[in-house]
Amino acid sequence: MDPVAPIDPAVRLAIAGWPDDAPRGAVSTFCAEHGISRAWFYKLRERAKVEGQAAVLEPMSRRPKTTPTSLADEVKKHAVAVRAALEASGLDHGPVSVHEKMKSMRLATVPSVTSLARIFREAGVARLEPRKKPRAAWRRFVYPAPNACWQLDGTEYVLTGGRTCVIFQLIDDHSRLAVASHVADGETAEGAIAVFDKAVAVHGVPQRLLSDNGIALNPTRRGITGQLVEHVERLGVQAITGKPYKPTTQGKNERFHQTLFRYLDKQPLAATIAELQAQVDQFDRIYNTERPHQALPGRITPARAWNATEVAAPPRPRAVRTSAAIRAVSQVKPKPRRQRKPATPHAAPNRRVYSNGAIRFEGTDYQIGRDHAKKQVLIAADAETIIVTDMHGEILAELPRAAAGTKYVGNGKAASHRYAFTSAGACDLVCVLRSDGTLNLDGVRYAIGIKYALLEVHVRIEGTLITVRTMDGQFVIDHRRPAPGIKTVSAAGRRRGNPTLPPRTEASPMS
Repeated sequence: MDPVAPIDPAVRLAIAGWPDDAPRGAVSTFCAEHGISRAWFYKLRERAKVEGQAAVLEPMSRRPKTTPTSLADEVKKHAVAVRAALEASGLDHGPVSVHEKMKSMRLATVPSVTSLARIFREAGVARLEPRKKPRAAWRRFVYPAPNACWQLDGTEYVLTGGRTCVIFQLIDDHSRLAVASHVADGETAEGAIAVFDKAVAVHGVPQRLLSDNGIALNPTRRGITGQLVEHVERLGVQAITGKPYKPTTQGKNERFHQTLFRYLDKQPLAATIAELQAQVDQFDRIYNTERPHQALPGRITPARAWNATEVAAPPRPRAVRTSAAIRAVSQVKPKPRRQRKPATPHAAPNRRVYSNGAIRFEGTDYQIGRDHAKKQVLIAADAETIIVTDMHGEILAELPRAAAGTKYVGNGKAASHRYAFTSAGACDLVCVLRSDGTLNLDGVRYAIGIKYALLEVHVRIEGTLITVRTMDGQFVIDHRRPAPGIKTVSAAGRRRGNPTLPPRTEASPMS
């Protein structure tokens, strides 16, 4: 018998009424038959004598008499009150933030983060969000010392009356310290330079400045040297950017915007830039010196993280080529390009076949067949003939060399579709789709699907309805013929079983 399993009530009743004059050995036999120990037998019998036979029928509770680690109701109420105060102040008010705040208040009992999460759920002030579960595996990047890299970004804010402005926020990558913030009328290079100079005056010159590719910040990837880039490079600072459309590179600054907005939402709406600047400065003070940062080791404040590591050495200033100098250099007349030598019978240039099965040689497109699309081929040419081979030397096509001015030379084969008219007036075609998953019919391009690219499909045309199937008869898509002048029918014009269109006819004889 399982030692944890409860004893049957009938067995308990038999033990409670066990006679005192039972024969010798009866207890051992009884226990062996019912799978219980002699110790349990005598314990239940003693309990029946003290508490009565009815008390033996139900097992006693296993709950401990005392729970020293349980939290008092006063502690739970205090934790909920601290969370409400943090939320009203516009600060982070999750279990970690509440735990750190209660520790800083030097309370006698501070619940753990897990206990606080349970208390908030029981109180109904928090909700379960499984999608926000932390990643099990992640790679964190951080520069080794303060001033090794700063991150700069701007975010828009609306004042009273609908007037918009931009808040420039500059943080240190290593310590997450808010080195400077500046409110400007718009996202301009002047505002970005102002916040950078404000930070340099207090914390020194950084080694790098990371920003996005905005015109006001760092438009280098657009072929422009911005004012901010020229300004920081004079001090020796390396201006770097993230990849276009990849804001996660500046993720620390993006998260910093969220924390700022949460704080400003709890403050009176500013009417002027000066009022908003005062609120942002107050937020920077709280963020740097009071708010524990959950991304830092030990959840210390950014100010403590800044002071814990020696600041990186400032870079050496250097001369910078300004935008005017770059434009002057770009206006220098380039050297004439060397003319390409004409092809000879021994030349074998390497080409890649286009998706339509053609190759371009000396300004002329030669069709060699869609079967060779996107393959690497070799071309040998003389005065009269063009020979195309694969990379192993096997001849794929031999075409006459085009006369001067000719743009296209076909391969002499039939078109990539075959027509077959049925008795009902419908038209059946077998076509090869383009590499982008489209079908060309009568000068109109129909979207079919990229997964069917370069595949042979069966097309049936019945009046204005065009039905596409695979060669084994599986339905793919329906299209309506467009009005005259329309050259492209996109995915918005298709249907997959749309009941508003007339029902499809029976499967094609070719399916």
